[in-house]
Amino acid sequence: MAINLDTNSQADKEFIKLRETLEKSLAKEEIEEIEKAYEWARESHEGQFRFSGQPYIIHPIAVAQILADFGMDKCSIIAALLHDIVEDTNTTIDDVREKFGDEVASIVDGLTKMGKVPLKTKEEQQAENVRKMLIAMSQDIRVIIIKLADRIHNLRTLSYMRPQKRRDKAQETLEIYAPIAHRLGIRAMKEELEDLAISYLDPIAYNNIEASLAKQQKTRKEYLDQIKEQIKERVSKVVPDCNISGRIKSVHGIYRKMYMQNKSFDEIYDIYAVRIIVDKLIDCYNCLGIIHDMFQPIPGRFKDYISMPKPNMYQSLHTTVIGKEGIPFEVQIRTWEMHRTAEYGIAAHWKYKLGISGKQKLDERLNWIRQLLEEQNETDNPEDIVRTIKDDFIPEEVFAFTPKGDVVDLPYGSTVIDFAYGIHSAVGHKMMGAKVDGRIVPLDHKIKTGEIVEILTSTQPGKGPSRDWLNIARTSSARAKIRAWFKKEKRDENIVEGKLAVEREFRHNAIRFSDTEREEFIAQLAQKHKFNTADDFYAAIGYGGVSLTKMMPHIKDEYNKIIKTKEPQKEEDVRTVPIKPKKTKSDGVVVEGIDNCLIKFSRCCNPLPGDNIIGFITRGHGVSIHKRDCTNVPETIETAPEPDRWIKAYWDEHVKETFTASLTVLCMDRRGLIMDITTQLDAMHVNINSFSTKTSKDGRATINVSISVNGTEHLKNVMGKIAKINGVIDVERSNV
Repeated sequence: MAINLDTNSQADKEFIKLRETLEKSLAKEEIEEIEKAYEWARESHEGQFRFSGQPYIIHPIAVAQILADFGMDKCSIIAALLHDIVEDTNTTIDDVREKFGDEVASIVDGLTKMGKVPLKTKEEQQAENVRKMLIAMSQDIRVIIIKLADRIHNLRTLSYMRPQKRRDKAQETLEIYAPIAHRLGIRAMKEELEDLAISYLDPIAYNNIEASLAKQQKTRKEYLDQIKEQIKERVSKVVPDCNISGRIKSVHGIYRKMYMQNKSFDEIYDIYAVRIIVDKLIDCYNCLGIIHDMFQPIPGRFKDYISMPKPNMYQSLHTTVIGKEGIPFEVQIRTWEMHRTAEYGIAAHWKYKLGISGKQKLDERLNWIRQLLEEQNETDNPEDIVRTIKDDFIPEEVFAFTPKGDVVDLPYGSTVIDFAYGIHSAVGHKMMGAKVDGRIVPLDHKIKTGEIVEILTSTQPGKGPSRDWLNIARTSSARAKIRAWFKKEKRDENIVEGKLAVEREFRHNAIRFSDTEREEFIAQLAQKHKFNTADDFYAAIGYGGVSLTKMMPHIKDEYNKIIKTKEPQKEEDVRTVPIKPKKTKSDGVVVEGIDNCLIKFSRCCNPLPGDNIIGFITRGHGVSIHKRDCTNVPETIETAPEPDRWIKAYWDEHVKETFTASLTVLCMDRRGLIMDITTQLDAMHVNINSFSTKTSKDGRATINVSISVNGTEHLKNVMGKIAKINGVIDVERSNV
């Protein structure tokens, strides 16, 4: 029985449009069930409004309309109408199950569970939301398709939110939702998400591109029509039933090339595109031959995605050619089946009602979700799952071959380590080198499309990856597998590495404990982060499952609280000598209480301008200046032997002298590394006082270099530049 609809109601008018779309593909009884869901949702959301001032029910209808345009099934449409009903009203999942059955209830439950969760940081919250999303996707892929439609409508109405909220939503869309839409092969959703997101993140650039496209609209249409006619005249003689259409590259696609590859609008070759759709596979290659006979192909711009499909199963021939007018354009050639997959991706399963055989293909295409969840379970860092989507789902891919001719597809910029782990975890773990097109290459070699990559493996028992590979691997998947190996195979080594990392970070941040206090502090940290023992905590740091750098702000806060608790009203540690209350300056250092004193900088800590310092009155050698956190300076001056010999000192504001600083550079041993470091120092006009290097059997090198700088800020800048050199793992300030 049809529900009563008011044509004066905005919501009812929108639902009537939705129903008209659904009548083209669904049976009458299915539409009646959807009407029943709409009536319930309308009543449940009564009195609720969006930021735009519209009744809230407009949003579920809009989401359902997007899904209807993609040909989704009855359960998806009902779930879309009810997707906020559990979260925003008093309705329960059991109520949904009772009215619409288990299938709809399961989808709504999956959507509801993807709501925000109260976690410590924004990154952890995002990671947990993505994890829940993937779990829901693995159970029913329609959950994420509805979520993508929900995000599209939210972005369409995002202008009603405050600016920062708009930017956050747009950024999250570019980093999470658009890559997932790409991975699912739903082109229309991906492109709209990207275009809407960039319109909020960079409105000036977006408007400039739109203006450039609008300016050429008439000329573009005439040009494309002319090209299509030329192609149809030639192609129809060989393939009579082909379909030829023209299209324009998306705004975000143009934006990426203009602002990320520093190209002008005129330098982008594939703004214009012609698409040829044929019935048979052989006709794709026949058409390609005709196109290359008609127009001049641009070298390096041909891609065969038919023989080497993208991970999202996209198949098509792409070639870029130059017309007689000198204007380049892209030609895409595919079959109708390929076209359906290219346009609708996973959603094609419902739009074209593919049945049992289609379900088998669907399950195969969703294996990556289960694999991603399995990899995430191997790590203790929940943010890895977000990093995988950001890094590994990007549209640009490279295709390389094994010696047997198997194709391995990887994100652009992947190395031979990523290739090895892309074949199998066992191959990656046993890797000892690689050949590309028959030549030995370094492990950081970036793979190019078409290369033949042979992974050289070791037969030696116990062979495993190196920790340095974590800095070389491009894909999050490879890094997760490397960390998982260290977690399982090298626990004792991980504990040692973790302890060294903690000691290094504590030293850098001037955190000092007695042995007993340190054990108690680490035990509390381990417990807070849900580790059973301190060794488990150290091991997680050692294999990379926990980022100590990200934890340091929290650790420093906890340390400062402990210090304040221990010494609530403690006087200043540094005691001044009360004899002469005047200040004396020497060698850029101001000391209090001593006139015309000799200043000497201690070699045990090599203090620099910017360091917190203290003076020690020596016998016959003036005042020795130490860093306040030097190991030779007692923590509590009052209880130290001869406390009156410690004196307050600080740097003069206008100190101009240069000072000696020592650095320890840990890096991978490679040819040319020393030259790169010395060249960088020379470019910064930094004098080198001494330089020594030592290599180890594991392929690492330790470089000790003494340089002249004018303070801590100068030193930090130098260290930052050295750290960016290829192969450098860590740069530390040392006291030698």
